[in-house]
Amino acid sequence: MKFLLTSAGIKNTSIHHALVDLLGQPIAESSALCIPTGMYPFPNGGIGAYRFISGTASSPMCELGWKSLGVLELTALPSIDEEAWVGAVQETDALLVWGGDVLYLCDWMRRSGLAALLPSLSETVYVGVSAGSMVTAPTFGETYHDPTTPFVIEKGLGLVDFALLPHLDHEDHPESTTARVERMAADIPVPTYGIDDQTAIKVVDGTVDVVSEGHWKLFAP
Repeated sequence: MKFLLTSAGIKNTSIHHALVDLLGQPIAESSALCIPTGMYPFPNGGIGAYRFISGTASSPMCELGWKSLGVLELTALPSIDEEAWVGAVQETDALLVWGGDVLYLCDWMRRSGLAALLPSLSETVYVGVSAGSMVTAPTFGETYHDPTTPFVIEKGLGLVDFALLPHLDHEDHPESTTARVERMAADIPVPTYGIDDQTAIKVVDGTVDVVSEGHWKLFAP
């Protein structure tokens, strides 16, 4: 599987070019499935999920001009036959994984069966936003928007060998200052990238490249 792990979607030309490079073809010739599940635990989560799917959210993903776009709702998958959705996942070019509550998203990735399927998708491009990126790590940390609370450190999906903390130094994310991220990274037993909304991490066959028109920092464990 190939990865483009973003803080806030396809926010600039460099990240857009990285996505096209991973797809190996224009977006207009590529299919995608979007996963809104992580948004539901938040207030007005249903509205946030709709904005993501309809392409009106502030983090560009679904509105990029895909040849085809479908919705993969993780909470529905355990109640339907695998043959109804596994083939669609295997055939799509990209999975667009929205942000939200990383603990909730990680839980439903596992409960739905998608987490077990992902390692077999060698040609699929996994495009994450915020929590959708964080969940790929072996271990992730979260503060849930309150910089005064203790860190929550949990086991991730282990799809990549590093952790990622998004929205670095964003004015609307006081939990993601460089100092705060550095403190959290010290509790995570793998290298941790802090990235701002103009940065993405590109991973192909284990090789990591930072794509940025903003700022980022790598913290040692």
